[in-house]
Amino acid sequence: MKKSMIRIVLALVIVFFSGQWSMVNGQSPKWADKARQAVFSVVTYDNEGKMLGTGNGFFVSEGGAALSDYALFKGASRAEIVNAEGKRLQVLEIMGANEMYDVLKFKVALNGQKATALTVSANTPVVGSTVYLLPYSTQKKTDVTPGKVKESSRVSGTYQYYTLELPLQDKMVSCPLMDANGQVFALAQQNSDETDKNICYAIDARFAMTQEINALSLNDGSLSSIGIKKALPDTEDQALVTLYMASTTTNPDGYAMLLNDFVAKFPGNADGYVRRATHQLSRSLDEVSLAKAEADLDKALEVSSNKGETYYERANLIYNYQLTNPEQTYKDWTFEKALGEVREALATNDLPAYDKLEADILFAMQRYDEAYQAIEKVNNSALASESTWYSAAHCKELMNAPADEVIALMDKCIATFTPPFTEAAAPYLLERARILTNAEKYRPALVDYDEYFKAVNGKVNDQFYYLRGQCAMQAKAFQRALDDYAEAIEQNPDELTYRAELAVVNMRVGRNDEAVKVLDEAIAKDAAYAELYRLKGLALLQQKKNKDARTAFDKAKELGDPQVDALIEKYF
Repeated sequence: MKKSMIRIVLALVIVFFSGQWSMVNGQSPKWADKARQAVFSVVTYDNEGKMLGTGNGFFVSEGGAALSDYALFKGASRAEIVNAEGKRLQVLEIMGANEMYDVLKFKVALNGQKATALTVSANTPVVGSTVYLLPYSTQKKTDVTPGKVKESSRVSGTYQYYTLELPLQDKMVSCPLMDANGQVFALAQQNSDETDKNICYAIDARFAMTQEINALSLNDGSLSSIGIKKALPDTEDQALVTLYMASTTTNPDGYAMLLNDFVAKFPGNADGYVRRATHQLSRSLDEVSLAKAEADLDKALEVSSNKGETYYERANLIYNYQLTNPEQTYKDWTFEKALGEVREALATNDLPAYDKLEADILFAMQRYDEAYQAIEKVNNSALASESTWYSAAHCKELMNAPADEVIALMDKCIATFTPPFTEAAAPYLLERARILTNAEKYRPALVDYDEYFKAVNGKVNDQFYYLRGQCAMQAKAFQRALDDYAEAIEQNPDELTYRAELAVVNMRVGRNDEAVKVLDEAIAKDAAYAELYRLKGLALLQQKKNKDARTAFDKAKELGDPQVDALIEKYF
């Protein structure tokens, strides 16, 4: 019995040591042959389609999520993998990156298939434990490279950075490092220490898995240096913020791809369909584009959990489409259709924003009475602003309401600003000046013109000086009128209307010699301008130069001036 037991023990010892010997001689653990199917080669390309670099990576999910090194992808516009079976698959999107620790997470297009994926270990190998590097191979049998954990240190909180006693060849960078249970715990990284070829480094696979895209990733320099499409965040809120930011920072094609990704990832979110329809119409208004936008708007209404908001968005899109003045309206996309949609929104929830859009649509339809009623509701709400008060004033003006009513509304518009006025108030000051001028309230109008001038820091054109000069003339501020017309001419010497007005003011203050001089300069620029001769005739009459005046009147008559006959009859 004793001899039998000894033989059994010896047999077990021989089996144990033969297993250890086989590992030393490169024979692989039993999990290696299956695990090797998760490892692949990576090829990256620049924007001209030229190969940028080659490296390794491995799958960490059946859905195609994978890990590799950031350096391999930097500057790449496209990438593909070659899996263990030799099949080429395209890299679909970047899911996250960290340039400092040289890790990158991405997704591979699997075309409906599932990937063989490695399990990321939840445990940290202890110093001195044996680990294995699993290389990329297209062979059915894979020889792993064993090594030992020499050191580990903390990075980014609870994760590890490893120093390994393991010889690493260049072609092994970003291959998975496995524990004895066949789970990946780290990615192999390039050895920067050329003095010891038996030492390499590795970054915790759990840290690589935490890399993700969020709303701020659009400003991440590490990610922006990669031309491959970026994934959307996993949460709807973050993804929506990403869409908002990308709408102004991403080119139209890239934004369209993001919108498609959002709809595919969050098919129950109505906002994605509305945004995609809006972007579609911003790029083209042909029949195909309109049909796609219409389908998205219908789908948005179907899935919406807030019907009122979706009706509002639909109304806004159709309204803005009609504002483009299409030669032929698409189906029933009329202002009437937009009005019906916004009233559906109002029936769901009477919000000031909906009232504002209803007012805008009614105004476009020239239904000014109804538009005023709608905008009045807005002005009685917290949404009242300079633009809504101006809209109310504009409606009243087009309704031919008394001037005082229009001015009172413009006063409320201007009252939303605090003096000294800035450029934000400038257009409203100019509009009130126009309305006051039309109401023959020239002195207050002149004040508004002056406030406008200060609000824009004197950056005005010849047309402004012309308008203020006309107002000053009516306000009997003749010197100001003379100065403004002179400035208008300085800025635009070829506009003869300014010279004619300058001549009129000169005659008004008895400077007839100066008036004739101004008119002669104008005639030198355009000898066929009939009004100039009529004005010159009047100036000459004031100088008692009747013969010269008649000559000027006759020339005006010859050129077809309709007003000169009455003057000839009166004075000759």
